[in-house]
Amino acid sequence: MITLPRTDVAAARRVRARELRRPRHRTISELLAEAPLLLAALLSIFTTVGIIGVLAFETFEFFTVVPLSRFLTETQWTPLFLDKHFGIVVLLSATLLTTAIAMLVALPLGLLAAIYLSEYAQPGVRRVLKPVLEILAGIPTVVYGYFALLFVTPILQALIPGTAVFNGLSAGIVMGIMILPLVASLSEDAMAAVPRTLREGAYALGATRFEVATQIVVPAAFSGIVAAFILAVSRAIGETMIVAIAAGLSPTLTLNPLVPIETMTAYIVQVSQGDTPQGTLEYRTIFAVGTTLFVMTLALNVVSQWVLDRFREEYQ
Repeated sequence: MITLPRTDVAAARRVRARELRRPRHRTISELLAEAPLLLAALLSIFTTVGIIGVLAFETFEFFTVVPLSRFLTETQWTPLFLDKHFGIVVLLSATLLTTAIAMLVALPLGLLAAIYLSEYAQPGVRRVLKPVLEILAGIPTVVYGYFALLFVTPILQALIPGTAVFNGLSAGIVMGIMILPLVASLSEDAMAAVPRTLREGAYALGATRFEVATQIVVPAAFSGIVAAFILAVSRAIGETMIVAIAAGLSPTLTLNPLVPIETMTAYIVQVSQGDTPQGTLEYRTIFAVGTTLFVMTLALNVVSQWVLDRFREEYQ
């Protein structure tokens, strides 16, 4: 082994220190590649800040006139009527009703579809079925709305006498069909990330394919499946065109899915059509409702991230 004199070692260290302190000279191509990436990142940040700023300002102006207690406790929502009431619980109950119906459709069917695609389908079948399933996510929501109104509602009226033309049941069912690909695709991705060795170990112990799917794969992919469910709930809460077309625009406090109701997003559509003067109290109600939606979806996203961090399984 060759040993350098101590003076040479000290000199090499000084040269190395100068090289580390010296700024790197980036090429023009690197700068040109970095600039649009930085611009895109800043644009997304400024857009988010702008949306939050507009919501916060207009909502504050609304609550300077309407007390928060009145907004949360009144049981009528009639800001466009002569006798004005501002009970958000009316719109909130309709939103939660249609979302619950959608979840009853999308969650079990989406999970079963994911289990089939992950554990039962042959590779060739999976390559065909998964893109076909995801095509449902590309259909415009206005098409889903008219599908609910013109196809699903007549079937419900034939099966359940007394069903109104506009009702929450048909809107919730079709909304569940719309978000089913989201649940199935994300859940299948979570199951596909489970190591093959876990499945092989279960098969070696004599487990059946159904036992492997339900007792090994699903628990191992639990965090990803729950996150998919929560994201689907967020998508259902924010859906607009289906509920605006099929559920109606009747702000009624009810849990009966067979009558016309009005969700938060449907109300925003109603006021945003241009008949309400800008700057009025009626106009600012859409920002109060929008802020409520924003808080709800933000809370769901926080819960989704917590579930991912809390229950994530890491495999070597």
